[in-house]
Amino acid sequence: KGMFFYLYLFMDVYSRKIVGWEVYENESAEQAAEVLRKSKLAEAINAGQKLVLHADNGSPMKGATMLATMQKLGVVPSFSRPSVSNDNAYSESLFKTLKYVPSYPAKPFESVEQARQWVSKFVHWYNHEHQHSGLKYVTPAERHDGKDHEILAQRQALYEAAKAANPKRWSGNTRNWKPESIVNLNPKKDALKAA
Repeated sequence: KGMFFYLYLFMDVYSRKIVGWEVYENESAEQAAEVLRKSKLAEAINAGQKLVLHADNGSPMKGATMLATMQKLGVVPSFSRPSVSNDNAYSESLFKTLKYVPSYPAKPFESVEQARQWVSKFVHWYNHEHQHSGLKYVTPAERHDGKDHEILAQRQALYEAAKAANPKRWSGNTRNWKPESIVNLNPKKDALKAA
């Protein structure tokens, strides 16, 4: 009772893949920076690749150690608008999935190790098994690895063949299985109207 654990989590917005995470017993910019360093190494990101890290306005993400680490790694900082708690819909969706997944424990974690074990299983499921509705039902790992184009092309061909075989069952076009090539964190209102 009265004990809290803190999940540090980095997600690639394009693929929705969780690229780095850790559970700690407290919050600090040093720990956030360590998770960022490990994430960049795990993803084998080259120095020339432009990365933007969009984060909330919490002290671990705005601390001097974290900002210095981002600068050293060539990561451009981006922060949520002040007093806007849901500025990153992708992150909000991910955390809602985490909190409402059927395997989420009914009782609090007994230890930080137990929390880490549960998060490890969740991350594996989310990245490799969860067919994400926002990604046209491919997994984040499939999209991250570029496999989504082939999968979605196969689905498009299957739907077209089904429509050709029995056109009376279709009232219009088949489902759009074309992969989204551009992802915006906060699209402009004009772009939303056009879509």
